Amino acid sequence: MEKIRVGVVGGGYFGQFHLEKYLKMEGVEWVGVVDIDPSRCREMAKRYPVQTFSHHSDLFGKVQSVSIAVPTPFHHTIARDFFLRGTDVLLEKPIASTLEEADELIALAEANRLILQIGHLERFNGALLAAEGMIRNPFLIESQRLAPFSGRGADVDVVLDLMVHDIDIVLNLVNSRVKRLDAIGLPILTPYFDVAHAHIEFENGCRANLTASRVSKEKIRKTRIFQPDGALTIDYFSQAASFSKKVSQPEKGRSFEMVADEIPVIKNDLLEAEIRSFLQSVRDRKGAKVSGQDGRQVLEVALSIIQKMEEGVNRNA
Repeated sequence: MEKIRVGVVGGGYFGQFHLEKYLKMEGVEWVGVVDIDPSRCREMAKRYPVQTFSHHSDLFGKVQSVSIAVPTPFHHTIARDFFLRGTDVLLEKPIASTLEEADELIALAEANRLILQIGHLERFNGALLAAEGMIRNPFLIESQRLAPFSGRGADVDVVLDLMVHDIDIVLNLVNSRVKRLDAIGLPILTPYFDVAHAHIEFENGCRANLTASRVSKEKIRKTRIFQPDGALTIDYFSQAASFSKKVSQPEKGRSFEMVADEIPVIKNDLLEAEIRSFLQSVRDRKGAKVSGQDGRQVLEVALSIIQKMEEGVNRNA
């Protein structure tokens, strides 16, 4: 197996996770990690057997593919620079800050026949993968993604920090155009929206309610999918899934009741699965599981939700 030369841009919280996964993988020739903070470079050089660089341009001509895990405002510039030099990119979510930036990245990747994968890693969650084959004509989807405040991702709204995962999942499952959406949100600990709730109606009649918070007491990551033959529950945090359906229970003195059956789940390491999928796309030259176009659609909905929340704040000001 010919080794793929890889690097990571961004040595922060997520970037170091990418680095650790790559270092353990077969078929990879590790080139180095980039971070603009000299102290962080020194720290990584002590912890890992890696070469460190201070600018992403230091990787030009040295790598075939990169993971980019930097703050969102820098996604466009750095990914564009690598595309112009023929490098495949795994780009952390969200794809970019604006739709115009997203469009340019997608166009560059297509024009140069390069792989662009967006880091919506819940697509690789074992619970979701186990339940996907049972999802048929959902008419209502309820998603909750709640977490205590950690400080990470606090430079953007909670919609771009957390809710994007559920937007991506819902858009992928429903596979219909958005007809209408409403949203409300509130900043609590940061200047940005820390709590958000969105209601989305799709052209095929399905509706979705999405709630995200980064100031909650406990961590919850769940989706409930209601469809004509029953209801699916997906717990992303524990990687568990179940299907509830109406069952006749005359022996209990009731005509029917809802009975839940556990769905067998093969639990996995989400980031490892995401990176392996990316590397397979690099080898096969086939489209990524979570494409640039997927990332753009998520960003479009996310920005619309933020706009609705801002309009609500302005009305109440």
